[in-house]
Amino acid sequence: MKTMEKCVLAVVLLCCVLQMGEFEPWNSHCDCVTKRFGGDSAGHAIKCWDCRSDNDPKCGDPFDNSTLAITDCQQAPELEHLKGVRPTMCRKIRQKVHGEWRYFRSCAYMGEPGIEGDERFCLMRTGSYNIFMEYCTCNSKDGCNSAGIHRLGVMGALCGTLVTAFVAHFLRH
Repeated sequence: MKTMEKCVLAVVLLCCVLQMGEFEPWNSHCDCVTKRFGGDSAGHAIKCWDCRSDNDPKCGDPFDNSTLAITDCQQAPELEHLKGVRPTMCRKIRQKVHGEWRYFRSCAYMGEPGIEGDERFCLMRTGSYNIFMEYCTCNSKDGCNSAGIHRLGVMGALCGTLVTAFVAHFLRH
């Protein structure tokens, strides 16, 4: 393999690893190790955004966390109606009532991440009188309740472009 091909392959692999979220150099710890090998053995609790768009418009979508502090769910109070239950996930609720959108982000005490464990999907319900609700839960990383629907980020676009260029290069030779 030529030097140029090795460099392109290294960049492609790095982009794909960054896109998958396995390596986050800006984070002080690696959540993927904790979640895959022993869960909460190190005492790590998930941290979630906690806000309401009716109190803070930045809580809506697009989400702007510049004025918010992330909440350690281990420090969240025990709920009176859920004695002994601790939050293990983050949640984001998006609801439309009489044409007005509202957003709620917080720690989640019950349920499972996403739909059947897939965080890309949310529970959606509609009702009469123009009512719509979307309930999303996640525990893949701290602050996972910040995003809306998963979108292709800059790293994903870069990774896709580099993979395409790499394949095209090998098909020509």
